[in-house]
Amino acid sequence: MSLKEEVKDAFYTSFRTIPKAELHLHIEAVISLASIKKLYAKKNGSELSDEALEELFGYVDLNGFINAFLQVQDMFTSVDDFDLVFDDLKNYIVENGIAYCEAFFAPSAFIKKGFDFAEMMENYRKNVRLIKEATGVTVNLLMDVSRTFGLETAEHNLDLLLAHRIPEVIGIGLGGAESKGPAKEFGPVFQRARNNGLKTVAHAGEDVGPESVWDTIQILHAQRIGHGTSSFEDEKLMETLSQMRLPLEVCPTSNVFTKKYVDSIKNHPIRLFFDKKIVVTVNTDDPLFFRVSLLDEYWNLFTQGNFSKEELVQLILNSFSASFLDDGEKERLSRAASETAERVLKDIP
Repeated sequence: MSLKEEVKDAFYTSFRTIPKAELHLHIEAVISLASIKKLYAKKNGSELSDEALEELFGYVDLNGFINAFLQVQDMFTSVDDFDLVFDDLKNYIVENGIAYCEAFFAPSAFIKKGFDFAEMMENYRKNVRLIKEATGVTVNLLMDVSRTFGLETAEHNLDLLLAHRIPEVIGIGLGGAESKGPAKEFGPVFQRARNNGLKTVAHAGEDVGPESVWDTIQILHAQRIGHGTSSFEDEKLMETLSQMRLPLEVCPTSNVFTKKYVDSIKNHPIRLFFDKKIVVTVNTDDPLFFRVSLLDEYWNLFTQGNFSKEELVQLILNSFSASFLDDGEKERLSRAASETAERVLKDIP
């Protein structure tokens, strides 16, 4: 084993044991290739070929990824298919040492397919509880009201959520094609969500400039920003994010893939954000689609992003402080992460 392989092995072993949170994760994108093949076979009565699978994941830009994401969603034929997704989510949580998770679900495509929203909520509730029973990990869900399908769909999604509310769904998020659905158009949806006690987050600055982040702050009043990558172009915006302690859900590999603002982990502004005292958290966005795990993201920042082991631990602590857990749970998990890190970091050469 080479020195690099030895360091990597020790790194993954050690960081897997440190409790951590993931706050920007799409449940449909945690699904495994094996589960995709099962969905395809169930729907089509035939096996999905390796060539077709490779073509499905052959996208080269954000819009191509979104199209692939929708194609995977189209393979679902019944609410029970979500059992596969949550089983894969459970495995992902265990493999990455995740102690708390907030994940997005995107109902729009399934509603258009005729799925019953109330049945979906019952399935999600059942599966989240099964994950808790099997792993001890709490998963809370955020519904994507979807900018991709427009304001009317976003309002309809919120109507459904309020009519069939479950404790496991704690808020809403705004995802999808950012350039096609400007954040400023969704102010009324976010206001109504807040009025009903829901948490609010939004993707911004992923594929559009700093103005999208400003709109998310000033119009949506989001409690966290998904990505926020383009914020580095605006010094005042970075100061505002730092002063407000408004967290960024940074997804390094996802941002490199889109190539809109960064082309490598080395050049990612997460280092700049961290130095500017912005509350940055590390996330994967879509593990299967970007072929990355949460442990991979920390390793990449360690080897390519100029983060020390100790700074990576601070990013882990940020993931708890930026979460929607109550203060007691934040403190408990943060303490566990700090104590574990103090014990295991010395094992990394």
